[in-house]
Amino acid sequence: MSYKDMSKPEKTVAKFLRDELKLWWHYEFPVFVYDEKKRPRVWTPDFFLPKLGMYVEVIGSEKLYCDKNQNYQYRQEIFEANDCIVIFVHYWKKDWRSHLIRMIHQFESQRYEEVQKMLDSVS
Repeated sequence: MSYKDMSKPEKTVAKFLRDELKLWWHYEFPVFVYDEKKRPRVWTPDFFLPKLGMYVEVIGSEKLYCDKNQNYQYRQEIFEANDCIVIFVHYWKKDWRSHLIRMIHQFESQRYEEVQKMLDSVS
């Protein structure tokens, strides 16, 4: 794990993941996706959580979120179209920690339900 290249919001989220949630992460771990024109791309969300098989993207400020060059909405749509679980953390919001925990829980619950349906259909 390396903190030297991270922004302050990324460092704060990294410490929260590690110290509070006890989740190890890989910084800017690549993920393969197809864009809207079905072209292959390799993107690097801020954190990959290997224990959970999901990514976290930290948006440091509302200004960045609204910046058309950043285009977070586009990224989210591409990740969803590729079945990649990426939680977008809006760091400037006071409840970013509870949002992150809620989203982890939501994705894990969905995954559990899908596995149960699969197992029920086999038995």
